[in-house]
Formats: sequence, C-alpha cells, structure tokens
Amino acid sequence: MIQFNLLPDVKLEYIKARRSKRLVMLGSLVVSGIAVAIMVILFFGVNVLQRQHLSHLQGDIDRDSKKLEDTENLDKILTVQNQLHVLNELHTKKPVATRMSTYIPQLTPKDITISSLDVDFTANTIAIDGSGTSLSEINKFVDTLKFAKYTAGDQTGKPFSSVVLAGFGLNAEQATPGGARATYQITLSFDTIIFDSANEVTLQVPAGVSTRSVTEKPDSIFQQQGGTQ
Repeated sequence: MIQFNLLPDVKLEYIKARRSKRLVMLGSLVVSGIAVAIMVILFFGVNVLQRQHLSHLQGDIDRDSKKLEDTENLDKILTVQNQLHVLNELHTKKPVATRMSTYIPQLTPKDITISSLDVDFTANTIAIDGSGTSLSEINKFVDTLKFAKYTAGDQTGKPFSSVVLAGFGLNAEQATPGGARATYQITLSFDTIIFDSANEVTLQVPAGVSTRSVTEKPDSIFQQQGGTQ
C-alpha cells in the first residue's frame, strides 16, 4: 500500500511548535507552582512559627528575670560567683611556701642555727636571724646563699640575690665550751620561680659546703628563742 503525506512542511512545523509551546507552558506552570509553594512555606515559617518561638522565648526570659529579681541578696551572690571564677587561677599562682622546709636544710651549714626566719612573698625577700660557732661559719652561710644555683626544667639561675650580712655580734648567753657564739642577721631577695607551683625546682649548693641536709635532721637547724621553736 502506498501512503501520501498531503500536509505541507510548514503545517508540520506549526504542529511541532504548538506541541513544544504546550510543553514549555506546562513546565513553567509546574515550576511556578513549586516556587509559590516554597514561598508559602517560608512565609508561614517566618510569620507564624518563628513569631511563636520568639514569643515563647520572651516568656521564658520574663519568667526567669522575675525569679532573679525576687532573689534575696542577688548582688552579693553574683559577686561571690564572680570571685569563684578566679580561684583556680589564684591557686596556681600562689607560692609553694612548703618548699622552704626543703631549701633550708640544703643551704644551712652544719654549725649554723636559725632563730628567726621571715619570708615576704609580696616583696620577695627573706630575713634570717640566728647564730653560728664562728664568724667564718656565718660567712660560709652567706656565700652558700650567694653562690647557690637552681634548676627548674630547662632553666637555671641563682635563686637568691642581694644577699647582705646586715649585722653580726657575739652572744655570751649562748656560749659553748669553745667560746661565745656569733650572731647574725642576713637579708636577701629570692627568685619567685623557686616557689612556683608550675616548676619542679632543684637547688645546688657550692662544692665543699657541709649542710644540715647531709649531717643532721632539719629540725636541729632552729633554736628556741623566748620559749618558742
């Protein structure tokens, strides 16, 4: 069987164009519908849900604010809480004063006793009063303080500076079979690192000095004064 196409080419192109137009319009309607739906959802979220959420939050804020306003001594409570935040920092910065009980036996020659030890952690100074069997032993004590060294991690240095023999004399009341004991007053400044809790510190005394840490118990360093230890 033989078929003949009686439609001219122009008519065929017109039919194809109309079909394409319908498809484009249909696609545009679908896209427009999706865009409108998204816009409606966003509008609902912003103007309804978000406003409702903000209203709930404001209600919570008003309720908690009223509760705080009704709290007695609120200013004092807040002041104490603010101070509590710095306690840990202050604790880490405070000097480890107990290290002095370790340092003193390491630094004190065997013939030296101490009657008074005053440590000022504000001015970073130490004042030592006591006595020794002779002035040369006292000078040895002074030199030990001057030339001692410390090691703290990878740091080294001198723990004490401005070591001064502020006074000395003879005390007949503390005389021994070898004669009267020599008294002394020593003042010095210390490097704060030797009392820093962030560092493990080791002291090294000059060679040839026999200190209480290797000859006697540390308690024997201190002598009674006025009935007290």
